[in-house]
Amino acid sequence: MTFERRVRIEPDHVEIAAALAAGSTEPHMVYENENSVSWAEGESAVVSVHASGATLTVEGQRSAFPEDRPHAAVAAALGAITVPRWRAYGWAGYEWSHLLHGGEPAETDGKLAHLAVPRREIRFSNGVATLRAASESEVDILERRLADAVTAAAAPVTPDRVAIDEHEDSSGYREAVAAAVSEIRSGLLDKVILSRVVPVEQELDLPATYVAGRRGNAPARSFLLRSGGWEAAGFSPEIVAAVGAEGIVRTQPLAGTRAFDGDTPVDSARRDELYRDAKEVFEHAISVRLAAIEMAGVCAPGSVHIADFMAVKERGSVQHLASEVAGRLTAGRTAWAALAALFPAVTASGIPKAEACESIRRNESGARGLYSGAVLTLDSDGSLDAALVLRTVFRRDGRTWLRAGAGIVAQSTPDREFEETAEKLRSVSRFLVPSVPARVPARVS
Repeated sequence: MTFERRVRIEPDHVEIAAALAAGSTEPHMVYENENSVSWAEGESAVVSVHASGATLTVEGQRSAFPEDRPHAAVAAALGAITVPRWRAYGWAGYEWSHLLHGGEPAETDGKLAHLAVPRREIRFSNGVATLRAASESEVDILERRLADAVTAAAAPVTPDRVAIDEHEDSSGYREAVAAAVSEIRSGLLDKVILSRVVPVEQELDLPATYVAGRRGNAPARSFLLRSGGWEAAGFSPEIVAAVGAEGIVRTQPLAGTRAFDGDTPVDSARRDELYRDAKEVFEHAISVRLAAIEMAGVCAPGSVHIADFMAVKERGSVQHLASEVAGRLTAGRTAWAALAALFPAVTASGIPKAEACESIRRNESGARGLYSGAVLTLDSDGSLDAALVLRTVFRRDGRTWLRAGAGIVAQSTPDREFEETAEKLRSVSRFLVPSVPARVPARVS
């Protein structure tokens, strides 16, 4: 049984949720979905995905769900959860795509996805916090923690920042772009997104970084997590998939980029450039086309349509060409099947996807992990919301880093694509808060 309590609460819900995360010693996740924010802590049921299938672990008891279809194993494991009105929080790593598109994940890829039904949870919406836990006494404790988080969220935030050089290129990114352009011009594929890593040497306060970054960005979704071996704070520019309980599916490909720095005349000129740039328009149009084709595979005939074509969305330090593709799931299809059809996002992989994933393997060093995968929530009523993991700071195994990519097509040039990654990195790099305040605040560009 799950106990609930509703509490009126007015201050900034993102900051309160981040304060709850900062005080947590257990796995946890904050997820902002448009006008609602959720904080989840602990793991009462866990679905893990590996190359061999999915497992469900409840109170130490593990059940295996080996299936030929990668997404079917996850759906079967989720279907075995008995918690009433559950919501699972978690992530799907980029390397899950190798299973979905006929490849083989490397042994080092390890866990491909991780979803957990929390032990305790607070959902914020319309000035109300809904507290959920397994007993009345746990709800009492949760309410006291919420009051402490409200106080902590109101405290002044350190102005210090960690400075990094977005233009440092120790990975040979320009050479990788040149190699990818050659592959595209030879006919191996039409588009590929290549990324590069920028290390962060100083220890970060991830909850404070999340709060600072959220103030300085206008993301489609945002998240803060410690889950399944990963820690991350991100400001997602787009959704991979959103599925309502009634079966309506939406995806939101963003492709085509220019800088956005708050100088209105300059930003307007860059916006006009986006519409005139044949390379950017082509890159966007083929991305939207593939998204529509993928959705047609899981949606009712005739239901797939473009709800909004080639608007411009401002996302932190950049602006993008953006479209929305929508449809209605075919009877019997699950939200997880819809995510599998659209994963990885075309705007973070390429066209065709199988060939693009192989090009990424050839031209990038090492696994991507959480980068360009999805952070998501999935409800027992069948609804799902999955944010594309871009504009994110990552921490794992004692390392901290940023990562950004750019879409490569036949007309791409290495210098411009490198500059695009630097523009995207600034959506996060300007907001990195050190764990211990620096004696002299770093200059913020």
